[in-house]
Amino acid sequence: MSLPAGFAVPGYGAASLADVLPGVAGALGVPVRRGDLPADPLDLVAALAGARRVAVLLVDGLGAQLVARHPIEAPVLTALDSPAGVLSAPFPSTTPVSLTTLGTGLPPGSHGVLGFVTEVPGAGRTLNHVQWRDDPDPQQWQAQPTVFEQAAVAGVTCSVVGPHAFAASGLTRAAYRGAEYVHAFSAGDLVAGMLDRLGAGDRSLVYGYTADLDLTGHVRGVDSAAWRTQLGQVDRLVEQLVAGLPADAALLVTADHGMVDVPEATRLDTSTIAELGSGVRLLTGEPRARYVHAEPGAADDVLATWRAVLGDRAWVVSRAEAFEAGLFGDVDAALADRVGDVLALARGSWALLDSATEPHAAGLRAFHGSLTPAELEIPLLAARGRALR
Repeated sequence: MSLPAGFAVPGYGAASLADVLPGVAGALGVPVRRGDLPADPLDLVAALAGARRVAVLLVDGLGAQLVARHPIEAPVLTALDSPAGVLSAPFPSTTPVSLTTLGTGLPPGSHGVLGFVTEVPGAGRTLNHVQWRDDPDPQQWQAQPTVFEQAAVAGVTCSVVGPHAFAASGLTRAAYRGAEYVHAFSAGDLVAGMLDRLGAGDRSLVYGYTADLDLTGHVRGVDSAAWRTQLGQVDRLVEQLVAGLPADAALLVTADHGMVDVPEATRLDTSTIAELGSGVRLLTGEPRARYVHAEPGAADDVLATWRAVLGDRAWVVSRAEAFEAGLFGDVDAALADRVGDVLALARGSWALLDSATEPHAAGLRAFHGSLTPAELEIPLLAARGRALR
């Protein structure tokens, strides 16, 4: 089906976040299993030619449009090479989906992390993927092999350098298993840890993650002095990584999604509109990518009601229509019920809040999750050690 103006389908297997690590692994001599997707659509094998060590830094919330708008605050990022242009985040454009997409090299429909919050089918409960620990079992909930697992078997030393608090999370085990987790307690610790792990082994793959820019954007907005200042801190972090690269190493910088400021005028609290609760047993997802789970037999009525009430504030589609449009890539039938019967994807700067179940969201300034360029477009930037220049 056709998408509304201003929306796009992620380019899985062409120019997406899913394509980054398979290309990096290929440059290190490791073929990655991707089903029908091409091995290296970003041509990273050529872009990273000669590298024996590759670091990939993911900056949470660093949308490509945001980088382009702030060359003064981010001179180092602005000056970096872009080996494959602008990439697409997966759908929904949200952190747990993106991190698992990066780690597996697969679209969400294959790996099964299909939203920020999703239903656990048949269990009568939901799963918040950023609060996830052991239940459900990460290896069963996300059963696909990661790129790190495949690279480690081939003799590449794989490391993940990330926040101490995330070391044992379910999301970490789902997205990064196969890599040694190195605890980082600060931005300086992240830089030092990544550079240290680049020196491990004959071939090394090091992934680093920083979340402070995303947190600042959510709380203060991406059109704030705080966000611009934090971007400058990210730029300094990248500068330090570039300065410390071993001669035979390369650095890639990317992101999981962009962000959209949401003013008071474009916030809709769905819990205050009685019609939107008719026939609904559960809401999951998040404010810009809302999943609506219908009572048995009520899906068609719920779809019609949400379309009528929301109008042009959101693109409202059935689960079957979302799958047909390719939003998640090819969807494994065993995973399909994790998505609601109806999806409401915010347009423009709208957010579909639910004060009954997510009261904290009202205090946030910026959101992401939908299909606008501001949310989907992410950078892929590169720097190389002196032997590779």
